[in-house]
Amino acid sequence: MARAWLLAVLLSCGAAQAAPAVRYCDYPVYPPISWSDGKQVRGLAPTVVKAVFASLGLDVEVVVLGNWKRCLMDAAQGRVDVVLAYRTPEREATLAFAEMPVLREEVAVFYNRQRPLQVDKLEDLKRYRGGLLFGESYGDAFDQIVARAGNIEWVSDSRQNFGKLIRGRIDFIPYERRTGLLYIEHLPGGGDLRALPLTLAVDHLRLAVSRHSPLAARMAEIDAELQRLTNSGEIERWLAESEATYRDMIVQPESRP
Repeated sequence: MARAWLLAVLLSCGAAQAAPAVRYCDYPVYPPISWSDGKQVRGLAPTVVKAVFASLGLDVEVVVLGNWKRCLMDAAQGRVDVVLAYRTPEREATLAFAEMPVLREEVAVFYNRQRPLQVDKLEDLKRYRGGLLFGESYGDAFDQIVARAGNIEWVSDSRQNFGKLIRGRIDFIPYERRTGLLYIEHLPGGGDLRALPLTLAVDHLRLAVSRHSPLAARMAEIDAELQRLTNSGEIERWLAESEATYRDMIVQPESRP
């Protein structure tokens, strides 16, 4: 009887250990939200995701793909469970979004001061060439203008995009203001880059779960934990720590920002 009980305990422990980890997809080019130190993904996003699912008793496996569009496609098709993204009607068809946001973000227009822009409203951007990362969206109004004007060049890497802005190959980059200002601080040639006072959009970064994932049935628990982390000040503290860590690290050359 004792041996049978022990065997049952060992089997149950083995089954618990064999439970698959939550697959979280990140494209780490948005410090302090997420970036790579060459060995692992760091920043606010992976910290929040790991904390939320730890509260549900689940481990997290971080998946890094070639561009942000790949992350969204894999989440839509159920190959990964979780991403952090802006909520749009198109994405809601395949992703369940938490109601409690992780972070409020302000989208600005970055430009090269050697080639100033005359922009007072969103429509004025149609006169200029812009750069975006594959899969990025900055709201329905912006997306519709981009589609109509056809003035956007798509790339997979932020360094490539900002490099094009520095060299004058494009005229502007829509980018989250906090992230963009931090990113160009130590970017070679970044001293000529500025952000317009114009705010393209104010949006919220949210935890989103693939509707193919069993985790989609646990959104109430996910929202409750996000609420707790927000109320306790943990998310705000992690954001400040992420900014400080990135500034400390970027002083030394890294293989990938």
